[in-house]
Amino acid sequence: MNKEKIAYHVKEILKLIGENPEREGLQGTPMRVARMYEEIFEGLKYTNDEIVKMFGVTFDEEDCYIENNKDMVLLKDIEIFSMCEHHLALMYNMKVAVAYIPKEKIIGLSKVVRIADMVGRRPQLQERIGKDIAEIMQKITETEDVAVIITGEHACMTTRGIKKPGTKTMTTTLRGKFKEDKELLNNLLGML
Repeated sequence: MNKEKIAYHVKEILKLIGENPEREGLQGTPMRVARMYEEIFEGLKYTNDEIVKMFGVTFDEEDCYIENNKDMVLLKDIEIFSMCEHHLALMYNMKVAVAYIPKEKIIGLSKVVRIADMVGRRPQLQERIGKDIAEIMQKITETEDVAVIITGEHACMTTRGIKKPGTKTMTTTLRGKFKEDKELLNNLLGML
């Protein structure tokens, strides 16, 4: 990421909106924004397959699963943020729930949280965040049975445009048994 070019363009944007980038409060703003972009867009450095390699440590736990079971692992209330790719506006108060049915491999719980966080650190759509997390989880755990449910607020709706603070968006990404088995899906939704 070229922080110097980003800082230059932020300075130009400040001028274009009628601000004086040389005034005391704004002098360091262009570089601060560039450093912030490097941090909040860290996920751009990695493809989903590279994230699989980074966080793909699993454990073969034969006593954690049986053939055709419906036992699931669920992590919920994983807090992430992202930036809407349409307006580069913050998507915030995002809570991610990730569920999967282990077959032969289980993933460390902190890895699930790290996956969700890294996927959010790209200009995104909420729907794609769920799709990307599900894809990565399927590759790591080698199970088709993955569900990702996300709720969040979008500044592009709450602070501009329609301006409806408190409006929440909920998306679901259902794979394998979570898509096919209504009883299993209802069990998951009840747990949430």
